[in-house]
Amino acid sequence: MADDGFVTCLWFDGKAEEAAEFYTSVFPGSKIGRVGRYPEGSPGPAGSVMVVEFEANGQRFVALNGGPQFVFNEAVSLQVMCDDQAEVDQYWAKLSDGGEEGPCGWLKDRYGLSWQVIPKAAVDLWSDAEPEKAARAFEAMMTMKKLDLAALQAAFEGR
Repeated sequence: MADDGFVTCLWFDGKAEEAAEFYTSVFPGSKIGRVGRYPEGSPGPAGSVMVVEFEANGQRFVALNGGPQFVFNEAVSLQVMCDDQAEVDQYWAKLSDGGEEGPCGWLKDRYGLSWQVIPKAAVDLWSDAEPEKAARAFEAMMTMKKLDLAALQAAFEGR
């Protein structure tokens, strides 16, 4: 993997390698890159995994085994923009497995990282030039956990 540009660093407490393997299993075409280990005299046990570079869904990440000091919260989330309901269903099932479903298309995975699983077409509904239609789609979304594109479209159309 290249060493330039933006890379998102995700902090884990001993589960960096496991998490990288999980994320690369969820998104097709993903891969694990370099693995760095703690040397003697460092904060982590010598030889244990310190960092794992990986690419998931075309994005570059580093998973860091930094310890228990920091945990994920909803202030940062990753959005998965889906082409259709089948993709929404697939990513929702995989990412929420062992995690926690939240409202409005949000979930936390088994590591506590927040995700938004969104059908691309829904963004068009919420940002439509006719505010009444957009409001109906938005109100429908507010009642959902996993987003249902057909129900959002029906609300948008006033059905």
